[in-house]
Amino acid sequence: MTGTPALPMPMFPLGTVLFPFAPLPLHVFEPRYRELTQDCLRGNEEFGVVLIERGSEVGGGDARFGTGTVARIVEAARFPDGRWALITIGARRIRIRTWLPDDPYPLALVEDLDDGPIEAEDVVRLEAAERAVRRALALQAELDEPSVPATVELDTDPERAAYQLAAFAPVGPADKQRILEAPTWRERIEATAELASAAGEMFAYRLSAG
Repeated sequence: MTGTPALPMPMFPLGTVLFPFAPLPLHVFEPRYRELTQDCLRGNEEFGVVLIERGSEVGGGDARFGTGTVARIVEAARFPDGRWALITIGARRIRIRTWLPDDPYPLALVEDLDDGPIEAEDVVRLEAAERAVRRALALQAELDEPSVPATVELDTDPERAAYQLAAFAPVGPADKQRILEAPTWRERIEATAELASAAGEMFAYRLSAG
């Protein structure tokens, strides 16, 4: 379900998935993305983030997924050599309708994706997803691998909490992309629970195997 007509938006393909309400710090050093940053700061301070399907973050020529998230710049600091340090926050999901020429940076026609309200039964599913994510994080910590603390506090708003769990889940970018692309709250929450449970089982097996 779409919320707005397709509009042009600067795009920043990355090797990571950004979820709404999640923070994303960025070190901007490529000339094309320096220009993107300057244009965004002169405008509405927003750009799109999409996961790279194949290729590299640097140099272009990559293949990109078609669903991403709008990043809103909340802090920006420029270094003397022209690089930027940015703090951004995920704002809303978007679908890419058409990629435009990368001139000088990636640009696409995008439309907002309407999440709709979260239902009472989804809040119940959210509790199961939270248990799965916290268990996986705790087991990952036992392996002495960097992770979000299993005791991390979630927002009291269930929609924000659902996206936080998706961001915290110790799964790879492709799995996070699957969550982001899911069309309904139910499917996103169930995917988070399923993928976090699988990660937890893998961590438990590794611990038992020494």
